[in-house]
Amino acid sequence: MILLEKIRAAGFGALALATGAALPAAAQEAAIYSGMDRVHPVWAESGMVSAQERVAAEVGRDILAAGGNAVDAGVAVAFALAVTLPRAGNLGGGGFMLVHDAETGETHAIDYREMAPAGATRDMFLDAAGEADSELSRYSGAASGVPGTVAGMRMALDEYGSMSWADVIAPAIRLAEEGITVTPDLADSLEASQERLTKYPSAAAIFYKDGGEFYRPGDNFVQADLAATLKTIAEQGPDGFYKGPVAEAIAKSVTDAGGNMTVEDLANYKAINREPVKGTYRGYEIVSMPPPSSGGVHLVQILNTLEGYPIGALGENSAETIHLMAEAMKLAYADRSEYLGDPDFVDVPVSQLMSKDYAADMRAKISASFATPSEQIKPADLAPYESDQTTHFSIIDKDGNAVSNTYTINFSYGSGLVADGTGVLMNNEMDDFSAKPGVPNAYGLIGGDANAVEAGKRPLSSMTPTIVNKDGEVWLVTGSPGGARIITTVLQVIMNMIDHDMNVAEASTAARIHHQWLPDELRIEEGISLDTQRALQAKGHTISLQEVMGSTQSVMKDPETGFLLGASDPRRAGAATVGY
Repeated sequence: MILLEKIRAAGFGALALATGAALPAAAQEAAIYSGMDRVHPVWAESGMVSAQERVAAEVGRDILAAGGNAVDAGVAVAFALAVTLPRAGNLGGGGFMLVHDAETGETHAIDYREMAPAGATRDMFLDAAGEADSELSRYSGAASGVPGTVAGMRMALDEYGSMSWADVIAPAIRLAEEGITVTPDLADSLEASQERLTKYPSAAAIFYKDGGEFYRPGDNFVQADLAATLKTIAEQGPDGFYKGPVAEAIAKSVTDAGGNMTVEDLANYKAINREPVKGTYRGYEIVSMPPPSSGGVHLVQILNTLEGYPIGALGENSAETIHLMAEAMKLAYADRSEYLGDPDFVDVPVSQLMSKDYAADMRAKISASFATPSEQIKPADLAPYESDQTTHFSIIDKDGNAVSNTYTINFSYGSGLVADGTGVLMNNEMDDFSAKPGVPNAYGLIGGDANAVEAGKRPLSSMTPTIVNKDGEVWLVTGSPGGARIITTVLQVIMNMIDHDMNVAEASTAARIHHQWLPDELRIEEGISLDTQRALQAKGHTISLQEVMGSTQSVMKDPETGFLLGASDPRRAGAATVGY
């Protein structure tokens, strides 16, 4: 039976195919197909990449088609996104990567989150009156933590990759040097970010034409300084970024903009290989990031709580299901405010938060009939923001190795500061610390002493790169940007597939909800019916209809056919899932 017939027999419908001219004849790509009754995912036989930007996704696919594994492709995609998706892809930020090794069956967690410089102090973002100053924590040189992306990618490639460092960076160098075609999405984002990006001449000179004219769709956008930096990194390894002229330029630019980052801070940066957190949900194994990401802990915590309810029978996005989800979310986000932080500095009660017994205690606090006001919810008595412009990619290769990676520079285009002569946009991740306990950050998240600013500390994150296993094999690789809403976005993709029997495309497109304890409002997208909204209001929920949440990039392996099925969230333009 030929491949297309197998796909049809498996119930996935007829999908349009397009052969990539630069690839072997077997390399193929497909777009999400909307049939009469269902939305169908992209499919492939051998390898698949799902990323927020098409050119970078195709770079990863090319690496897979050339014989590279999932980690080789992941590192190549990360560097390419620094060129093609500058508002979120980065060299000047950091993040988290899960790597599944099919041969050993083990999953590894790489923490390359930014670190506070040695000169950082607890009260550095308070004004003379002792109040949090968001200008300092978001837009000044002090907003930048020591970047981790280059170190994280090198650790991943050295420990789990198969190709050379120079080979996986080469596509990014070519894209920066020769230029990329400006898409409508890139043009719109640059126009929207003009005020911040023109604050610093080093950024304005790169992202706008002479005289400040905007780039338009179809223009060729060259980033010569970034190409030179990428070449230095390719030739010298991470030392080309963390030491020498590039490090000196970063430290000087940050300091000149009011920060205190030194060349020693950059030279001392280390990525960390951590043990992932693991839980179960209705027979599936959930593997996700540990602290300093709060994502994995609270993803498992919420799933544990909801496992005690017949969610599938209650129905997708019914008032009963949404109510239970919101109540479980509130309890988890209250705990986040108290207990989560960098485990190298504070004791995080991970096992207690993720225990099934604790989930039973949480269910005892939930009324099926009424919403508990957030002011009545406090963090449990236990022993001891991310921006929408974060980006995620998911990869599975022909051997079953998998990568789930989420990284960011926080706000769109970070702090807006480009280190002079390097092309490197700097992050503003220091805002993810609690500038003052009890005061919300840019995304409304409350933090306490566990996430206070401290030299060498990594700020708490909501990034939730996740791998779901079924019967010991990788079943789903997923993740999303979305700040405080990352955890709940990933949660709903998983629940949609397990509880509501959706395919990966349907799970990616379904309407989403979010509650983060404070503010006490149930955020919903368009698509939740008015009858459901009224039923939720009758239970005591305050409904807030707002813009869309998240941008999931997901790949799954169908256990019956062995085919790879993927989907890029349609909520943002430019994303692509490609395979061969």
